[in-house]
Formats: sequence, C-alpha cells, structure tokens
Amino acid sequence: MKKLPYLLTALLFAGLTSAPHAQTTPKAAHAHSATKSSHQDCCMMKDGKMTMIKGGKMMPMTADMTMADGTVCMTDGTCKMKDGTTMKMKDGQCMMMSGKMKMPAGSKSGHKMEGMKM
Repeated sequence: MKKLPYLLTALLFAGLTSAPHAQTTPKAAHAHSATKSSHQDCCMMKDGKMTMIKGGKMMPMTADMTMADGTVCMTDGTCKMKDGTTMKMKDGQCMMMSGKMKMPAGSKSGHKMEGMKM
C-alpha cells in the first residue's frame, strides 16, 4: 500500500511529460503539408490567361518566369525550353517550377514538353 502513492505519482509524471509531444505533433504535420503544397507551385493557362500558383494562391502572371531546368514561361503562354524548342500552353496545362508539364485531367499526352513544337 505504501507504494501506491509513488506509482500514482510516476504515472502522473509520465502523463505530463508526454503531453507536450502530443501538442507538437499537429504542428509538425502542418509544416509537412505546407512543404507539400509548395511542390504544386506552377504557371498555368486558365481561361486563355497565364496565371501562377504560389503557396496555393492563384494570381495573374505579370512577368516571364524561368523554371529550374531553364525553361522560360512567358506571359502570353509561350514556353521556350533551354534547347530553343517552343510551345504554346493550352487551357488547363501547368508548367511546374521544375520545368515539367502537368497535363490537364483526361489528357493522354506525356508529362514532358520535349518534342512539342509550334
């Protein structure tokens, strides 16, 4: 019986020390989701106008943008690769910041712009 108060104190202490961990877990999960959404940053043709999505927010594209692989997306929807190949983006197409094309849902084309000339 004398050990019961010590046992209760130990359990209470163990419960209190694990509580801060439970509070930090949602913040860590939120930070991961913010990082994941940054992978969706892109230039997108929407209703015939170039827009850019940054941090989950869509805004008009006001200047040409250079992607990580050297591809340049222009405000008129023309994309020019480092090798000089150009293409005009169609409604719904997204150029990811990596330089890879993300096609609209239902499209049967590949994800790269290579070989596309206009």
